[in-house]
Amino acid sequence: MPTEVDLARDFLEYVEQQASQSLEQLLTRVLQKSRLLTGAQAGTIFILRRKKTGAVLQSINVQNDRIRVQSTNFEVPVTPNTIAGYVAQSGETVLIDDVYNIPPGSPYSFNPSNELKNYQSHSMLCFPLKNYTNTIIGVVQLINRISLVTDAPIPFDQAMAKLVTPVARIVGTSIERTDMIEQIRTKNRALRERNRQLAEHQAQIAGLQVQTEEAFHLSVGLLARAAEIHDEDTGNHIIRTNEYSYFIAKELGLPKEFCDEIRYSAQLHDVGKMSVDQAVLKKKGRLDETERAEMDRHTEYGYKILKDSPRLLMAAEIALNHHEKWIGGGYPHGIAGEAIPLSARIVQVADINDALRSERPYKPGFSHEKSVDIITNGDDRINPHEHFDPQLIELFADTHMGFCRIWDELKD
Repeated sequence: MPTEVDLARDFLEYVEQQASQSLEQLLTRVLQKSRLLTGAQAGTIFILRRKKTGAVLQSINVQNDRIRVQSTNFEVPVTPNTIAGYVAQSGETVLIDDVYNIPPGSPYSFNPSNELKNYQSHSMLCFPLKNYTNTIIGVVQLINRISLVTDAPIPFDQAMAKLVTPVARIVGTSIERTDMIEQIRTKNRALRERNRQLAEHQAQIAGLQVQTEEAFHLSVGLLARAAEIHDEDTGNHIIRTNEYSYFIAKELGLPKEFCDEIRYSAQLHDVGKMSVDQAVLKKKGRLDETERAEMDRHTEYGYKILKDSPRLLMAAEIALNHHEKWIGGGYPHGIAGEAIPLSARIVQVADINDALRSERPYKPGFSHEKSVDIITNGDDRINPHEHFDPQLIELFADTHMGFCRIWDELKD
């Protein structure tokens, strides 16, 4: 009998076996696998979209083994009136034996006018897709579980819900990551189009430059968030890392251009984790030597992702060098002292300070006082005189209350 872990792994391997798939392709495979697990004859998969007029469920794929589906694009409002809307709002899994005989007093209802021509729904299983923070990002609606004996619709049972529940969060996280990456690509296309328009319409350069800068910063932020999707409980880590780094740079008296650039570049220090082997990234427990080597390559992967963009050269040098040590022996190249770019030395202090303050599954969040003590005096894992630029340790010791203020303002 397969365990929940086995089912989750099998489900994830099935939906992610195609490399570099689009959001639509990924969601199509999620719906296919959900139907295979439950014996559903038909189904629809939705993704949650938030609009100015309110949240809606946008259908991405509709499948039916008995009739040809003509239209797959429609929206369902996230309200308790519809079954899918109720699931998206409540986060509950719903099983219905007969949609035409829903018990009185149920918070949802079924509208027969939504039926496809020449097809009738009977049983239904509807469950939410959630990300690692337990936020609902979509809904899967399965219709008419088919009997292998009579070939007629039969109800779904609780065993069916238990088959899909363990994988809903894991798959939801994968879906959210793919969705973010597509948003990044969309923003980048918009950015390229805006740059083309700038070349054609010189008279509008001033106004369009403002819009282009906003699109650039939004894309950088989305890229940083996509890199952290795999990691639970990171919260505002990347925002705080930006602000700590900006604070250090200003306290050092560095030029405004440097301070402004590190303020958006710092958040991309771990972007290379997007390219790390997923099995290594999601492994629970200690990594072996080969797995640790793969994880350490995130510095080089990040550099390769960022190095070709003129606006992200500082981000690229941070991604490559933020695990180097002041006395040498870090990775990936073991460089030391001022050979390590100043930007990477700054972000290293900012990143470690936030990691010490933050609660993680393997450690509690430390107080400001304890974090200051570890960074300035060390502990069993960190020797500040080996890890950090001495000038930055001295600055941190003198200005640590600034770090405390940033934490208090941006804590999760």
